Amino acid sequence: MTKLSVNINKIATLRNARGHNRPDLLQAARDCERFGAEGITVHPRPDERHIRYQDARDLKNIVTTEFNIEGNPTPDFLELVREVRPEQVTLVPDAPDAITSNAGWDTVKHQVYLLGIVTELKALGCRVSIFLDPDLAMVKAAVGTGADRIELYTEAYAQQYKADPAAAIAPYRAAAELAQQLGLGVNAGHDLDLENLAYLHQNLPALAEVSIGHALICDALYLGLENTIQLYRRQLTSII
Repeated sequence: MTKLSVNINKIATLRNARGHNRPDLLQAARDCERFGAEGITVHPRPDERHIRYQDARDLKNIVTTEFNIEGNPTPDFLELVREVRPEQVTLVPDAPDAITSNAGWDTVKHQVYLLGIVTELKALGCRVSIFLDPDLAMVKAAVGTGADRIELYTEAYAQQYKADPAAAIAPYRAAAELAQQLGLGVNAGHDLDLENLAYLHQNLPALAEVSIGHALICDALYLGLENTIQLYRRQLTSII
C-alpha cells in the first residue's frame, strides 16, 4: 500500500495571512490523520512564510502517524531536525527564495556532502529520503549517500500527463525500478492531484509514499477536507 502524507504548508500560509491561529494548524494535522492521512509533511523555509520552526516542534508532540520534515539541510534546518527527530527527513536542495521546490539533488556532485548529513540523521533514528529528478545517474549515485529512499520530483510528470501519460510516466518507472534494484525505497511528490495520481500509482508498484499538499488543500476548499483525503486515498488503492 502506498501511504498518503498530507503536506500542511498551505494551511500555515492561510493562518499566517492574518497573524492569528485561524485555521489552527495543530488541529488541522489531527483532523488530517483522523480523516485517513497516514503521515503529515511540513517544509519549513528560512523566512517561515508558511510552516514555522516552532510549528515543527509543536507537531512532533501531536502527530501520531508519520512525521516528515522536508528542507534544505542548512545549519538551522539541521538543528531543528536534531531537536524534533521526525520519523522521516526529506532533503531538498531548494534555494531560500524559491517559491517551491524546483529541482532534485545532483547526487554525483554532492555525494560526499550528502553522505555526511545522511549519516548524522540516520544516527538520530530518522529515515532519510533524497529529492531527485527521474535521472538514472542520480538514482545510482544516491546509493552512495546512504539514503534510505529517494523522492521522485513529479512536476515534469504532472505537466506532461494530460498530453501523453505513457511518455510522462516512462522516466519515473525506469527510475523507480532502478531504485528498487539498488535497495532504495521510493517516494514521490510535487503537483500530484486527483487527475494524475492513480496512473502514477498504477505504474510504480514500488511506490511507498506520496506527499501532497497544494492540490489537496485546493480540492478541500470545494470538497471538504475529510472527503478530499478519502478521495486521494482511493487513488492509491486503484489496481491496473
